[in-house]
Amino acid sequence: MGHPFPIREIARQAGLSEATVDRVLNGRGGVRESTAREVQQAIADLDRQRTQVRLVGRTFMIDIVMQAPERFSTAVRAALEAELPSLHPAVVRSRFHFRETGPVQELARTLDGIARRGSQGVVLKAPDVPEATAAVGRLVEAGIPVVTLVTDLPATARLGYVGIDNRAAGATAAYLMGQWLGDRPGHVLTSLSSGFFRNEEEREMGFRSAMRTHHPEHILVEIAEGQGLDATQYDLVRAALERDAAIRAVYSIGGGNIATLRAFEDAGRECAVFVAHDLDHDNTRLLREHRLSAVLHHDLRQDLREACRLVMRAHGALPPAGPTLPSAIQVVTPYNTPPQATTG
Repeated sequence: MGHPFPIREIARQAGLSEATVDRVLNGRGGVRESTAREVQQAIADLDRQRTQVRLVGRTFMIDIVMQAPERFSTAVRAALEAELPSLHPAVVRSRFHFRETGPVQELARTLDGIARRGSQGVVLKAPDVPEATAAVGRLVEAGIPVVTLVTDLPATARLGYVGIDNRAAGATAAYLMGQWLGDRPGHVLTSLSSGFFRNEEEREMGFRSAMRTHHPEHILVEIAEGQGLDATQYDLVRAALERDAAIRAVYSIGGGNIATLRAFEDAGRECAVFVAHDLDHDNTRLLREHRLSAVLHHDLRQDLREACRLVMRAHGALPPAGPTLPSAIQVVTPYNTPPQATTG
């Protein structure tokens, strides 16, 4: 019985011992006809799944490099680790390089260190600045594929981007804001963690464009560079509230929502509508407490799974596929919060 597969692999596919498979393949007898058919079926299955068989025994070391608040990097780590079993028979090992803030030169040094040490791939969340772009170029020159996560670096030779369509997300936030504010007067505070992250810039542009078109009566007031950290975010929001007595709603693009709500409370002000991003631990709790109106959520597990598959394809371990589609944007309210929504 001709076949290109190791006996060990056929036995694993058929759920039989290697000795039994060996007897069938070599016609030694002593096995039931049904067992022989199981071996034949296993070979047929393996032949049909030939591209997957090449994954057996492959180990991929992937580096996850992120500049993000701890609550989001924790969600990314949990999402990746939850997805690892789905990547079998490949084995994916990961090294995590997380930082909440800091000079971009440190981020570039981390990427350069990976280029020197070697890696099968890098999954990267970084600001769209020249230093990061240049460091990605050096990784690619070293033969290391790079996948951008959540926020893109389109001017680089990155392998692909996984995440939502951020302009569409911003427009979705504007739609919700306009529906809930209605004809009530009030300015809207838009909060970015940093103007250097492309995803936040695109969300803000989508939000601003849709609000200008459909709800021009609501003036937008922007704050930025809070890095999504509570201490800096509180001061920025409190100052904005003191300057503008008409702020009644928030579109939080970059996080720090506990601090934002505390600033409203300390100022004795009501936040009538609050739209945020990502079902991390903080936002899940705030939603369940009805302190957020809605969270725009996407499936981080799906993003990490697709990032790993992109790396595998770059190494020829999976067949080519079409372009990566954006993740679906889900609108989560206090009434449809997933039971364990902490990873997106």
